[in-house]
Amino acid sequence: MLHALIMAGGSGTRFWPLSRQRLPKQFLKLHGERSLIQQAHDRIAGLVGEERLLILTNQVQVPKTREQLPELPSGAVIGEPCGRDTAPCIALGAALIAKSDPDANMVVLAADHLIEPPERFHDAIETANKFVDDDPQTLVTFGIPPTFPSTGYGYLQRDEPLASGDINVFQLKSFHEKPDAETAKSFVDSGTYYWNSGIFCWRASTILSEIRRCAPEIGDGIDRIVAAWDSDECEKVFAAEFEALPKISIDYAVMEKAPKVAMVEVPFQWDDVGSWGALERVNEINDEGNVVLGRHVGLDTSGCIIVGDEDHVVSTIGVRDLIIVQTPDGTLVADKAHEQDVKRLLEQLKERGLNQYL
Repeated sequence: MLHALIMAGGSGTRFWPLSRQRLPKQFLKLHGERSLIQQAHDRIAGLVGEERLLILTNQVQVPKTREQLPELPSGAVIGEPCGRDTAPCIALGAALIAKSDPDANMVVLAADHLIEPPERFHDAIETANKFVDDDPQTLVTFGIPPTFPSTGYGYLQRDEPLASGDINVFQLKSFHEKPDAETAKSFVDSGTYYWNSGIFCWRASTILSEIRRCAPEIGDGIDRIVAAWDSDECEKVFAAEFEALPKISIDYAVMEKAPKVAMVEVPFQWDDVGSWGALERVNEINDEGNVVLGRHVGLDTSGCIIVGDEDHVVSTIGVRDLIIVQTPDGTLVADKAHEQDVKRLLEQLKERGLNQYL
């Protein structure tokens, strides 16, 4: 049976002041009437069902996750005691899934991506799931055909084709970290490189075996956590063992070392919604060239991203290419060319002792 793991531990600091430590990006409505985590749930629940869906977040965000997804069984939302990147997260999810279903396949997803249309997403997942059924030792990742030479994504290089048709599958040749601009252009021009989506499909027992082989300290720690999972010592063991695990991504820990990795060439549109500028890609741009979420009245205003709420009107006169975000206790006004500096701005707030606004 196919299970799903949604990783929901991100902070989304680049969406300040809308996102905060208490309300990270996955809980925001940045496209449509459902939050990003609600959309991630809706997208995969129709394929695997509520009973085979697991969400791993941090302990602080468990109540908010359950509030936004009340239809999930109580045990489906688990809070990590601390952040340890994707390898420990995936190891824990795989171990818990394998504990309940030893022959399970699983798909791994992020809580804060946008994917459309859902039907083609399902087609891609089903293609990968069948591939894993046919060869349970293969780890499958999903490559996004690049639309521009991004320096913000890792890349996957394809090798020989393994299956062709409606959805193509390739042997994976190599992983590449975020490149500089010149290298990114050469990747895109070659036609054999894809953005690394961070979506995976595999047999739960296979990824656990690879984790034990490539990162035994993670495998050993997760084994101890799962052994105590149904005991009175669970909370204590979970906190101590998880905190002791190395902070490392699944790509570094396993995927770059795994002997059999395939890549599905995705047939859907994908965006990781990584900064305010992404709103121009995923939302309608009005006749004045602005993206508006909330209520706005403007004169001679163009090329702006304007975010507020229906109880507050944002008014602008004679401005171009700005990001304007209004919240009850914090407002951001930034040149779009400097959107990546939001993180630096938060460091300034912290240095000035304004932690209540973080």
